[in-house]
Amino acid sequence: MTDSVNKLPASKTLRGIRAWLRDPAPQSPFQAQMQLLWIQWRRFCANLSALFGLLVLLVIACAALFAPWLANHDIFAQNLALRLQPPTAEHWLGTDELGRDIFSRLLHGARITLYIAGLTALIITPIGLLVGTAAGYLGGWVDTLLMRLVDIFLAFPSLILALAFVAALGPGIDNAIIAISLSSWPPIARLARAETLGIRKMDYIAAVRLQGASAWHIIVRHIVPVCLPSVVVRVTLNMAAIILTAAGLGFLGLGAQAPSPEWGAMLASGREFMLNNGWIAAIPGLAILFTSLAFNLLGDGLRDVMDIRHE
Repeated sequence: MTDSVNKLPASKTLRGIRAWLRDPAPQSPFQAQMQLLWIQWRRFCANLSALFGLLVLLVIACAALFAPWLANHDIFAQNLALRLQPPTAEHWLGTDELGRDIFSRLLHGARITLYIAGLTALIITPIGLLVGTAAGYLGGWVDTLLMRLVDIFLAFPSLILALAFVAALGPGIDNAIIAISLSSWPPIARLARAETLGIRKMDYIAAVRLQGASAWHIIVRHIVPVCLPSVVVRVTLNMAAIILTAAGLGFLGLGAQAPSPEWGAMLASGREFMLNNGWIAAIPGLAILFTSLAFNLLGDGLRDVMDIRHE
């Protein structure tokens, strides 16, 4: 009897929250925003592939976050007597050519990969947004100048352009992030410009302009927030390309430097043993594959959720 009494208020509270979220006539902007988020979350949960991508990314993020506690061996300790061992109870994913534990290095390599991808996304998102919205709203010579600059960057494949930049800057993780960022922002600017060309003709933009607001105020306060959902989706979809580019730079020795356990560098060191000890190269390769696939699945789900034209 006591348990039923204790559960009653909780159930009433949950029903009240659901009714508040489903109210057809929201009483405040906050309630309307929460209702929109609730609808988007339900739509996202209905996409099983997007949920799978999110789950994989959460597992990888947790593995990277708790890598020092999950790793059961020193990632730099070498033991040539244990080199090229297959997976065992002691070394869950085997050892590499220097006797280092692959499982421990894989966990710490997730930190480097997510660091590169996350920091690159933080760099290219504001750059692409500002360049694209400024070109689309201001128009004229500003639009022409900025879009010709974007065309120059888009004329080269992103990996080739990143290779050129990192060759000029020098090898290393920080330089790799700068190089990848310089080659990844133009598609974001193109998308933001296309969105802005439609938004700038809307009535509320004209009303704000008539009130005397400056062009930069309109861009930052009224256009960028509207373009942001589409840009976030595009950046999420581009994360796979960023990870592959980072792995490619590491594979060529232009990204993370030895003995860093970066996945591309691990793949490069294991390619010599692929015929007889295939797990050395297969394990970091599969890690790159699943991480890229997870970002693509998540991006597809976010595109469905954040598309305001979706019914």
